[in-house]
Amino acid sequence: MSATDALIVSLQNEIEERRSFQDQLVERAQQQGRDLTNEETELYESATERIKSCSLKLGPLQEGIRVAADSKRRGEELTAALVEAREGRGAAAPVEYRSAGAFITDYWQAGSGVEDAKRRMSVYQRAAAHQTTADNLGIIPNPIVGTLLSFIDAVRPIVTALGPQAVPGGRFLRPKVTQHTDVGKQTAEKTELVSRKMLITSVPVNMDTYGGYVNVSRQNIDWSMPQIMDLVVNDLAAQYAIETEQVTAAALVAAATAQTPAITPTSTAAEVTAAVWKAAGSSFAAMQGAGRLVLAVSPDMMGAIGALFPPINPNDAQSTGFSAANFGQGAQGSISGVAVAMSSQLPAGTALMINTAAAEVYEQRIGTLSVTEPSVLGVQVAYAGYFAAIVLVAAGVIKLTA
Repeated sequence: MSATDALIVSLQNEIEERRSFQDQLVERAQQQGRDLTNEETELYESATERIKSCSLKLGPLQEGIRVAADSKRRGEELTAALVEAREGRGAAAPVEYRSAGAFITDYWQAGSGVEDAKRRMSVYQRAAAHQTTADNLGIIPNPIVGTLLSFIDAVRPIVTALGPQAVPGGRFLRPKVTQHTDVGKQTAEKTELVSRKMLITSVPVNMDTYGGYVNVSRQNIDWSMPQIMDLVVNDLAAQYAIETEQVTAAALVAAATAQTPAITPTSTAAEVTAAVWKAAGSSFAAMQGAGRLVLAVSPDMMGAIGALFPPINPNDAQSTGFSAANFGQGAQGSISGVAVAMSSQLPAGTALMINTAAAEVYEQRIGTLSVTEPSVLGVQVAYAGYFAAIVLVAAGVIKLTA
């Protein structure tokens, strides 16, 4: 394979990798019943731009290969015609004897001076040097096959459920009512009505900065295939997503109100359903019906709960069931109408009933930053963002597990 062929293969492989990556983004969003996130949209558009760039490079290379192939074919046809014209016959073809008897006959006739037999024996017995790949490793390329193996899931189920809000500043206050006014029955005409003042306090929110950076050599950028800068930026963005999901999960677990009896990996479907309904009632009492409920579980708890509610159920079942084929981060199904979402950043053995009005997340993504270092031929690239997770009402986040 020539250097041009190797480059064409590399470009085609990269195009397939980018298309596969885009398909994975869309498929994951469809499985979770949602649109692409801002981060996923950026990654999708970045892959599209790279596909366009590779396609533009492929055009001249493929045309050159076609012209070279046509020239080679015409040259071979011309050579064969010259041989036939000079010698009155075609070029010598390989000789294969169909039996030992045919070989012995030709061998005897060649010894007797028969020219055709002598020519066939000459071609058959001609010594040939056997060329193998070990003799020309210098021209055998090592192509990159398939997409990059990177087993990482950057979905943020809990952050997505709460919905990141805009950031007004690096430090701000979230007002919260701690005492409402009161209304009661008048005991008699002209008697004084009940009176109670409203108390409003504030919850401080301090934005934290999360990010990371990598210094990449110019040679690595120019020679890598797939392009190393795309891989590094995508990986930094994924790590940022994992870190912020972990921060949110930790804040919720720390502030959650424990519920008894707790469910365990050995609980029955009836016990799980009873725990979900109890948590729903507690959440309503604490939040006065505000918000919506999401049951966030760790992977091991999803593995236990999922088996209790098969996807084929009678009409009076408490759940539409869970399918092991759809097991992954994000929405999984529902129990008694409460959406179940699995997050790998929750500690093992954790199940939280989250009221979305009881907790909030704030985020402002800085995104990608890069600077060139001419003295060392390097490019330093970073990915960062401002993020904060707060629990406004601890009784609205209920821990169903011990």
